[in-house]
Amino acid sequence: MVRMMRMLVDQGRRTSHNLRWVRHLSNDTDLKSRLAQLIPEEQARLKDLKTKYGKSSLGDTTVDMAIGGMRGIKGMLWETSLLDADEGIRFRNLSIPECQEKLPTAIPKGEPIPEGLFWLLVTGEIPTKEQASALTQEFKARSKIPGHVFDVLNALPKTAHPMTQLTSAIMALQTESEFAKAYEKGLDKRRYWDPVYEDSLNLIAKLPEIAAYIYRRSYKGGKSIEADSSLDYSANFAHMLGYDDPKFHELMRLYLTIHTDHEGGNVSAHTVHLVGSALSDPYLSVAAGMNGLAGPLHGLANQEVLRWLEDIVAEIGTDVTTEQLRDFIWKTLKSGKVVPGYGHAVLRKTDPRYTCQREFALKHLPNDPMFQMVSKLYEVVPPILLELGKVKNPWPNVDAHSGVLLQYYGLKEANYYTVLFGVSRTMGVLSQLIWDRAFGLPIERPKSMTIEWLENYCQKQATNKIRAMMGMSNTNEHSDGRTGFEFFA
Repeated sequence: MVRMMRMLVDQGRRTSHNLRWVRHLSNDTDLKSRLAQLIPEEQARLKDLKTKYGKSSLGDTTVDMAIGGMRGIKGMLWETSLLDADEGIRFRNLSIPECQEKLPTAIPKGEPIPEGLFWLLVTGEIPTKEQASALTQEFKARSKIPGHVFDVLNALPKTAHPMTQLTSAIMALQTESEFAKAYEKGLDKRRYWDPVYEDSLNLIAKLPEIAAYIYRRSYKGGKSIEADSSLDYSANFAHMLGYDDPKFHELMRLYLTIHTDHEGGNVSAHTVHLVGSALSDPYLSVAAGMNGLAGPLHGLANQEVLRWLEDIVAEIGTDVTTEQLRDFIWKTLKSGKVVPGYGHAVLRKTDPRYTCQREFALKHLPNDPMFQMVSKLYEVVPPILLELGKVKNPWPNVDAHSGVLLQYYGLKEANYYTVLFGVSRTMGVLSQLIWDRAFGLPIERPKSMTIEWLENYCQKQATNKIRAMMGMSNTNEHSDGRTGFEFFA
């Protein structure tokens, strides 16, 4: 009875806590002041969790997990988002449709602005319109970029990959790190979060102009466009890129919002968390994460989708039948390739990030030939992958759609798309990095093993299982895990 009462009390606490994610708690328009109020409460909550349940098991790992990229291992605290296999990503317990409904927008019934999502990720609270607007103004105030950053970019060839330019610029900004300066002087570890917060907002504020400069330098003859102080974060970014269509501004708001965070296990997020755990400042941490994002198995995936779609157009045109698409897909699979944009390491249903982009396309570009092809693929690909019998998730992910939308509005340089992704993802990973330092999380150091150790361990387990079946004691063990009864295995 006592145990049941405790469980009910704990459940009530969790329910009360979760309610915090779906209401406004403060009228304070200064994000840092609100964060300073929240940190002691959350620190106490984490300490209570560790005290009560620190030794509780989260499940067993397997040799497959160790060899297969640690996939599925529960081993990281990540507060800002959680990925559900069926529902998709939830930002602070809100689904993408709920974010579209509840977060502030720039226009009536428009897409949420990423400033609002950033407030949500940092505090766990839905911001008011005034709070999101205050954050927009704060980003503008922090957006000035030191001249040496442009010197670094200009020293690179214009043909350098846009992601190479982006990470170089972020590294050049590291000279401005408030955390590095404070740590050098000697900083109470209980206040580590403060300069990390300052660095995080400064970097987020500067990225749109840096990213736009890279785009104009690489593809538009080097003629940059000045910021428009009347615009919100996304619209101003689009403007500096050279796109002033209000619908493209809406697309950029949607794009930057849905790409911010995808829990902590993906390469870019995990890398920022890992490098940051060594107390590297946010600039060093994010630069490392962007290098991970630049990989073809992560942030470059949307380019792979677009190239594949272009291959379809080159071979059979845009006016294709479902039968022609089936033949092309089977041809792709039989050549040993995968269908890009389909499947996900965690998701087992259609990615809600794909769905919201599809809804945007249905609203704004329903007759676009490339969108219509994407729609036909949505009908054709999943049944084929299910028939193949080797795919756990035959449904499309976010990368299956984003490139087509960008192409429609004229941003056709596919090599640049990952930079857009990087600007967005920085908001998510830095939201968590602030909390990493607020929680005082330690340096990350998982245990690694050699193949020989795994072989010996597995042989020992098999031998002990046979011994148990035979009623024998587990003796005669060697220090390296060998047992002397390895012939049983």
